[in-house]
Amino acid sequence: MFVALAHAFKTPDLRKKLLFTLGVIVVYRVGTHVPIPGVDYRAVQQCIDQTSTSQGLFGLVNLFSGGALLQITVFALGVLPYITASIILQLLTVVIPRLEALKKEGQTGTAKITQYTRYLTVALAVLQGTGLVATARSGALFQNCSVAGQVVPDRSVFTTVTMVITMTAGTAVVMWLGELITDRGIGNGMSILMFISIASTTPSALWAIKEQGSLADGWIEFGGVILVALALVGFVVFVEQAQRRIPVQYAKRMIGRRSYGGTSTYIPLKLNQAGVIPVIFASSLLYIPALVAQFSSGDSEWKAWVTRTFAQSDHPIYIATYSVLIVFFAFFYVAITFNPDEVADNMKQYGGFVPGIRAGRPTADYLRYVLNRITWPGALYLGFIALIPTIALATTGASQNFPFGGTSILIIVGVGLETVRQIESQLQQHHYEGFLR
Repeated sequence: MFVALAHAFKTPDLRKKLLFTLGVIVVYRVGTHVPIPGVDYRAVQQCIDQTSTSQGLFGLVNLFSGGALLQITVFALGVLPYITASIILQLLTVVIPRLEALKKEGQTGTAKITQYTRYLTVALAVLQGTGLVATARSGALFQNCSVAGQVVPDRSVFTTVTMVITMTAGTAVVMWLGELITDRGIGNGMSILMFISIASTTPSALWAIKEQGSLADGWIEFGGVILVALALVGFVVFVEQAQRRIPVQYAKRMIGRRSYGGTSTYIPLKLNQAGVIPVIFASSLLYIPALVAQFSSGDSEWKAWVTRTFAQSDHPIYIATYSVLIVFFAFFYVAITFNPDEVADNMKQYGGFVPGIRAGRPTADYLRYVLNRITWPGALYLGFIALIPTIALATTGASQNFPFGGTSILIIVGVGLETVRQIESQLQQHHYEGFLR
């Protein structure tokens, strides 16, 4: 990785892209600390000091915003509205024939889907911004805080609308910054912003573990977390790089006087074909019961049971439900993103076949069989990584500040690997251009 970065900075074009990307990241991080009108930031800081910023209903959103959510800043919503909109459009592509036709139109259709994603992002930002303002006004944003009700002292309609518009505009700016990195930077703009958001909270979480430690002034706990993090990164890199390669051969064809085909290649099926999406889906779905119970009136037995079960990540029912949902969404997402019938038809159209398997329907059945078999270990791997904070809670009691939770480490490692691939591919292209010249 460091060798690739060193070579990249020696290349003028890549150096400009890297510096431009770093400049956008600086602007993004500055925006996460710009306050919005209508918020008492003394009360906000007091509540942040009194409560945990990584637990509760808003931990996931706060993670994706780089800690800006609980500070209620301009970029409080972060990249989550865009991620949610992208996932929704990707799921609707399988259901709505119009979107599926746009996807097959190539660059024009992709541009249209991107436009729909932007519109949906703004709509979700308005919805989530309104929910955040209402939660802050009710005092539910910071639980167990004595001044939680004073975070938004002015509760007029004008102030509320101003806060929602400001956060929605901030989401639009974040989306624009991500597209700038994609077009003029090193690519994968939104993924890089998400990477920066998660990585920015890691140093403070590590230092909090050191401050709360009791062995040798906390340095033993600090070193233990670092060792666990290195082991997890190595494990995640190993699994993320693992793939099942399906060999494919293409028959030789004569067109005129030229011969085409006759080559051998393979179809790479990753062990973790779904990425981090199942973890995000499962986490979001498990927040719904606790969120409904939190805003429901009265002290019913159902509300107490939901709060006791789904508001604590170490409850057995929560762990079991979380694991089952991750496995389910892993199979569900793989099923809608990889179509064995379409792959088999494309192979048959161009004269390709899997050795020992007939083209057409038998090839599709074989691909589906292999995909189902490798999805099981991938789904179990996601469940294990996602439960790392719970394991830390059960063993050390330090999960409140554990900076390497399942979602965060998957995103950090995945985006890091993809960014290195992007840089290496651009370096390789530059070397080819220099050779041809």
